[in-house]
Amino acid sequence: MNKIKAKLLDWKDRLKDRKMLSIIVVMFAIIIALAIFIYKKQNDYRLASENQYNMAFYELVDYVQNVETFLAKSLISSTPEHGAETLTNVWREANLAQVYLSQLPIESVELEKTQKFLNQVSDYSYSLSRKNIYDEKLTDEDLKNLEELHNYSVELENTLNQLSADINDGRVKWGELTEKGTVAFAQEVSNISKDSFSNLEANFHEFLGLIYDGAFSEHITSKEKKGLTGENITQEEAQEIAKKFIGENIVQDIQFSSKSENTSMTTYDFNVKVNGEDENNMNISVTEKGGHIVFMNYNRDVQAETISQERANEIGKKYLEEKGFKNMKETYFLKESGIVTINYAYQQDDITVYPDLIKVKIALDNGEIMGIETTGYLNNHEERKIGEVKISKEDAIKNLNKKLEIKSQNLAIIPTEWQSEILCWEIKGKVDETDFLVYINAETGKEEDILVIVNTPNGTLTH
Repeated sequence: MNKIKAKLLDWKDRLKDRKMLSIIVVMFAIIIALAIFIYKKQNDYRLASENQYNMAFYELVDYVQNVETFLAKSLISSTPEHGAETLTNVWREANLAQVYLSQLPIESVELEKTQKFLNQVSDYSYSLSRKNIYDEKLTDEDLKNLEELHNYSVELENTLNQLSADINDGRVKWGELTEKGTVAFAQEVSNISKDSFSNLEANFHEFLGLIYDGAFSEHITSKEKKGLTGENITQEEAQEIAKKFIGENIVQDIQFSSKSENTSMTTYDFNVKVNGEDENNMNISVTEKGGHIVFMNYNRDVQAETISQERANEIGKKYLEEKGFKNMKETYFLKESGIVTINYAYQQDDITVYPDLIKVKIALDNGEIMGIETTGYLNNHEERKIGEVKISKEDAIKNLNKKLEIKSQNLAIIPTEWQSEILCWEIKGKVDETDFLVYINAETGKEEDILVIVNTPNGTLTH
């Protein structure tokens, strides 16, 4: 006891020494700094992991949506050639979905079933695509199996969308899923019963071992800028063109921003201050060749929607006519925050020419034009020499899937990934609750493409 007391007294005496006290303070400071550093590193690591898991999850959602879309298309594909292409896409998207699924920090029976489902979708679609490649039509049993796969893919997509909403709202965290993966994920997949997965496995065990702006907007770029006509202009001339396009009466100030030369079209870019605004809020780009408007855009808050979609279509069409873009027809649209963006395609002799695309942005409170983008039109526009329609309207629908309830048939010119164009019958129809567009070559009768129409409260899109 005396020894302990002596040691305590000794420590007390040492603490009176300033040097010793300084050393202890420094040690505590180092420990605290180290603790803060470790805590920060752990937070950084946790954040990096969360970001990595989020990226993998949202890629998974995208690929599962693509699987569902291509499976839907495969159900109405009427030719072996197009069927092979569609089913090959199912195979590819399902494989990519498996890659990102494997990166998620969840281990559960349900996840294993999901992996198995994607694997069998991949294997089965590959098997049927080989069948199509050898010019064999799919049997009724094949189509029934594809329909069942499609139904399960819809359920899986709904489940992942619910999980996505829960993650976005903070109700589910990746850390929790890592620690309690089976329980947490099981709750999220309640919409898909274990019996469904068991039935799926039983139904398809025999086959073991064996993925928009609107339709065609991804093909609007052309090496030869057919609509880009005229001589080169100067910066000053481009500025005057921009002022006239916007309206000289509302332009308070216009400033040159830059000359964009590393793009498909060389443009003069300007910042514009317009009446009633406190800052430069409008951007506009004018091509060096010919002085064409490629892009004009600005944003403001839209408090209330008082204009219908039909009225917005009319406003956009009238605006395009006033700006020199004649014979434009509204096709698809997307609405967000009180603003609608409408895709207009050129019409020649009542034929919709999808490559000649213009987008117009309209405020739904007062019909104000808030933006225009003409890239597709400038890339592709010219008067076409329309080929002979050798396939009648009746012949075009003759070999279509019998379940397709046809709503309309019109002629359209669509682009291909090889930057050519095809005259087709555009056939709009419905199977169950899903709307489709089927494109039949008007010269050969070949099924060129199938698009799934997605009608949402915010717009009409295609996949």
